Amino acid sequence: MIKTILCAVDITRPDEDANVLKAAKKLADMDGAQLDVITVVPDFGASVVGAYFQDHHVKSAQDGAAAALSEMAEQAIGKDANLAVRHIVSIGSVYEEVLKTAKLSKADLIVIGAHKPDFKDYLLGPNAARVVRHSECSVYVVR
Repeated sequence: MIKTILCAVDITRPDEDANVLKAAKKLADMDGAQLDVITVVPDFGASVVGAYFQDHHVKSAQDGAAAALSEMAEQAIGKDANLAVRHIVSIGSVYEEVLKTAKLSKADLIVIGAHKPDFKDYLLGPNAARVVRHSECSVYVVR
Protein backbone atom coordinates (compact mmCIF):
# COMPACT_ATOMS: atom_id res chain seq x y z
CA MET A 1 0.00 0.00 0.00
CA ILE A 2 1.27 3.45 -0.92
CA LYS A 3 1.36 5.92 1.99
CA THR A 4 3.29 8.85 0.52
CA ILE A 5 3.60 10.06 -3.07
CA LEU A 6 6.18 12.65 -4.08
CA CYS A 7 5.22 14.52 -7.25
CA ALA A 8 8.00 16.52 -8.92
CA VAL A 9 6.91 19.44 -11.11
CA ASP A 10 8.53 22.30 -12.98
CA ILE A 11 6.78 25.56 -12.09
CA THR A 12 8.07 27.13 -15.30
CA ARG A 13 5.90 24.65 -17.26
CA PRO A 14 2.54 24.82 -15.44
CA ASP A 15 0.42 23.74 -18.40
CA GLU A 16 2.53 20.68 -19.22
CA ASP A 17 3.01 19.60 -15.60
CA ALA A 18 -0.66 20.01 -14.66
CA ASN A 19 -1.14 16.49 -16.07
CA VAL A 20 1.63 15.22 -13.80
CA LEU A 21 -0.12 16.71 -10.77
CA LYS A 22 -3.47 15.29 -11.80
CA ALA A 23 -1.99 11.81 -12.24
CA ALA A 24 -0.28 12.01 -8.83
CA LYS A 25 -3.53 13.15 -7.19
CA LYS A 26 -5.44 10.28 -8.79
CA LEU A 27 -2.86 7.76 -7.55
CA ALA A 28 -2.90 9.29 -4.06
CA ASP A 29 -6.70 9.12 -3.93
CA MET A 30 -6.69 5.42 -4.88
CA ASP A 31 -4.67 4.49 -1.76
CA GLY A 32 -5.55 7.41 0.51
CA ALA A 33 -1.89 8.45 0.37
CA GLN A 34 -0.31 11.75 1.40
CA LEU A 35 0.60 13.82 -1.66
CA ASP A 36 3.78 15.89 -1.51
CA VAL A 37 4.63 18.21 -4.40
CA ILE A 38 8.19 19.39 -4.98
CA THR A 39 9.79 21.91 -7.30
CA VAL A 40 13.49 22.64 -7.44
CA VAL A 41 15.07 26.07 -7.83
CA PRO A 42 18.53 25.93 -9.46
CA ASP A 43 21.42 26.52 -7.08
CA PHE A 44 23.39 29.46 -8.42
CA GLY A 45 25.59 29.57 -5.32
CA ALA A 46 27.82 26.75 -6.48
CA SER A 47 28.72 28.31 -9.80
CA VAL A 48 30.55 31.35 -11.09
CA VAL A 49 27.15 32.93 -11.68
CA GLY A 50 26.41 32.53 -7.96
CA ALA A 51 28.94 35.22 -7.08
CA TYR A 52 26.53 37.80 -8.50
CA PHE A 53 23.60 36.71 -6.30
CA GLN A 54 23.30 37.49 -2.62
CA ASP A 55 21.47 35.31 -0.08
CA HIS A 56 18.33 37.47 -0.18
CA HIS A 57 18.03 36.84 -3.94
CA VAL A 58 18.00 33.09 -3.33
CA LYS A 59 15.42 33.51 -0.55
CA SER A 60 13.26 35.67 -2.86
CA ALA A 61 13.47 33.02 -5.59
CA GLN A 62 12.52 30.31 -3.10
CA ASP A 63 9.55 32.32 -1.78
CA GLY A 64 8.38 33.08 -5.31
CA ALA A 65 8.68 29.41 -6.23
CA ALA A 66 6.61 28.41 -3.19
CA ALA A 67 3.80 30.77 -4.20
CA ALA A 68 3.93 29.59 -7.82
CA LEU A 69 3.93 25.94 -6.72
CA SER A 70 0.86 26.41 -4.54
CA GLU A 71 -0.97 28.29 -7.29
CA MET A 72 -0.05 25.65 -9.87
CA ALA A 73 -1.28 22.83 -7.62
CA GLU A 74 -4.51 24.67 -6.84
CA GLN A 75 -5.28 25.18 -10.51
CA ALA A 76 -4.47 21.56 -11.39
CA ILE A 77 -6.18 19.68 -8.56
CA GLY A 78 -8.48 22.24 -6.95
CA LYS A 79 -8.39 24.43 -3.87
CA ASP A 80 -9.64 21.85 -1.36
CA ALA A 81 -7.25 19.14 -2.53
CA ASN A 82 -4.35 21.61 -2.52
CA LEU A 83 -4.91 22.33 1.18
CA ALA A 84 -3.94 18.73 2.03
CA VAL A 85 -0.81 18.77 -0.14
CA ARG A 86 2.61 19.33 1.40
CA HIS A 87 4.49 21.82 -0.80
CA ILE A 88 8.27 21.52 -0.94
CA VAL A 89 10.66 23.98 -2.59
CA SER A 90 14.22 22.77 -2.75
CA ILE A 91 17.39 24.37 -4.08
CA GLY A 92 19.94 22.45 -6.09
CA SER A 93 20.02 19.85 -8.83
CA VAL A 94 16.56 18.56 -9.78
CA TYR A 95 17.19 14.85 -9.74
CA GLU A 96 19.40 14.98 -6.62
CA GLU A 97 16.84 17.00 -4.66
CA VAL A 98 13.94 14.80 -5.76
CA LEU A 99 15.80 11.66 -4.70
CA LYS A 100 16.92 13.20 -1.41
CA THR A 101 13.40 14.40 -0.58
CA ALA A 102 11.89 11.03 -1.49
CA LYS A 103 14.28 9.33 0.89
CA LEU A 104 13.71 11.82 3.72
CA SER A 105 9.93 11.69 3.39
CA LYS A 106 9.98 7.90 2.96
CA ALA A 107 8.00 8.23 -0.25
CA ASP A 108 6.62 4.99 -1.64
CA LEU A 109 6.20 6.43 -5.14
CA ILE A 110 7.66 9.30 -7.14
CA VAL A 111 5.54 10.80 -9.92
CA ILE A 112 7.50 12.82 -12.46
CA GLY A 113 6.89 14.16 -15.94
CA ALA A 114 8.97 13.43 -19.00
CA HIS A 115 9.36 15.92 -21.81
CA LYS A 116 10.37 15.32 -25.38
CA PRO A 117 14.16 14.92 -25.25
CA ASP A 118 16.53 17.48 -26.72
CA PHE A 119 19.92 16.61 -28.17
CA LYS A 120 21.60 17.48 -24.84
CA ASP A 121 19.42 14.87 -23.11
CA TYR A 122 21.04 12.15 -25.16
CA LEU A 123 24.43 13.20 -23.81
CA LEU A 124 23.57 13.90 -20.16
CA GLY A 125 20.19 12.25 -19.59
CA PRO A 126 17.05 14.07 -18.49
CA ASN A 127 16.07 14.41 -14.84
CA ALA A 128 13.26 11.86 -15.14
CA ALA A 129 15.68 9.21 -16.43
CA ARG A 130 18.11 9.87 -13.60
CA VAL A 131 15.35 9.67 -11.01
CA VAL A 132 14.16 6.36 -12.47
CA ARG A 133 17.69 4.93 -12.50
CA HIS A 134 18.65 5.95 -8.97
CA SER A 135 15.42 5.92 -6.99
CA GLU A 136 14.98 3.49 -4.10
CA CYS A 137 11.19 3.50 -4.58
CA SER A 138 8.91 3.04 -7.58
CA VAL A 139 8.68 5.84 -10.13
CA TYR A 140 5.65 6.65 -12.28
CA VAL A 141 6.60 8.67 -15.36
CA VAL A 142 3.88 10.79 -16.99
CA ARG A 143 4.33 11.69 -20.65
